Amino acid sequence: MSDAESKRPLPPAPFDKIGGSERVRELVERFYDAMDAQEPALAALHPLENGRVSRASRDRFALFLIGWLGGPQDYVARYGHPRLRMRHAHVPVTSQMRDAWLRCMQIALTGEQADADTRAFLTQRFSELADFLRNQPE
Repeated sequence: MSDAESKRPLPPAPFDKIGGSERVRELVERFYDAMDAQEPALAALHPLENGRVSRASRDRFALFLIGWLGGPQDYVARYGHPRLRMRHAHVPVTSQMRDAWLRCMQIALTGEQADADTRAFLTQRFSELADFLRNQPE
């Protein structure tokens, strides 16, 4: 690598393209609001408060997403490595559950003001993540 290449600034992380922590938290709120409204069986797998996915679940997922998207690593500092498959092992994640999760995320992303390339990137990465967590045969 040449000196000029090593001094080139890195492209912005998806976290920055979205607009930072507050925007990621708004995405998470839309995601869980969609889950509460459209996918009650999926919502019921989370701790609930007043019939909605709990504040604690929303805040924890927001911290995870902030770090996963290239922002501050507060999730890791507080909870350790995500170990997503291990943390979800007690839940039978079927293709139907994966698809329900993705429907909620697509609804949440429709409210996102990011550019088309960032939205396409997020859609693909969320699809990969959701499929990675599937732990039940078809």
